[in-house]
Amino acid sequence: MRIVGIIPARFASSRFPGKPLVSIAGKSLIQRVVEQCEKASLLADAVVATDDQRIYDAVKPFCRVEMTGSDHPSGTDRVAEVAAKLDCDGVVNIQGDEPLIDPTVIDTVARGLNEAPMTTAAKAITDVSDYDNPNVTKAVVSNSGRALLFSRRTIPFLRDHSTEAPESQLACYPFLKHLGIYGYQTATLQQLVALPESALEKVERLEQLRALENDIPIQVFQVDYESIGVDVPDDVSKVESLLKASNHHSVS
Repeated sequence: MRIVGIIPARFASSRFPGKPLVSIAGKSLIQRVVEQCEKASLLADAVVATDDQRIYDAVKPFCRVEMTGSDHPSGTDRVAEVAAKLDCDGVVNIQGDEPLIDPTVIDTVARGLNEAPMTTAAKAITDVSDYDNPNVTKAVVSNSGRALLFSRRTIPFLRDHSTEAPESQLACYPFLKHLGIYGYQTATLQQLVALPESALEKVERLEQLRALENDIPIQVFQVDYESIGVDVPDDVSKVESLLKASNHHSVS
């Protein structure tokens, strides 16, 4: 399969305007994401999808970049517009705010497209602060890894342990944290964005529920990776510290 990584990038962010172009240890956030994608062995190419001329001009010297419409309701719709122009069998939608995205996670999601129409990744929840946090999406999967449900609520509900402390509940079941990376076979992606917003998607504000409600199977791969995103300006220094520590470790 020819699989392309597409990175949607918007300039307008309510919490961090201009985020894709913010400097992180001397390189823009979007460039660091692109460089991680280039380390993935299963991507034939990486493409940035944006509706902003400033991002287009900044990215063009180091990566293919495509302008999109400005009225897309989601990053997935932006990715689909670009995918329709490309010669590819599959697409991996990579978040543009994760400068430390692990290339092996990208490859895992891409590899799964050989068998599944849609793929994603999740990790075990080990931090109790993630357990009851509505900003952390939880996934429940079948024995074969097929997604059963995603929710901002903590699922499943532990009926016999519901009065216990979160730390105790966390030890009772292998809870999964969903990571926001998706793989799509090309036809599946176009099918998905052509569908109307679904009822569960609307109330949870989770796009992947549209696929489940329309019987598009999602294969979930469990990985050992903690996503580290840049959501607000304070996150920049945190990522820079991690980069510094990583570089020091690799030199040692």
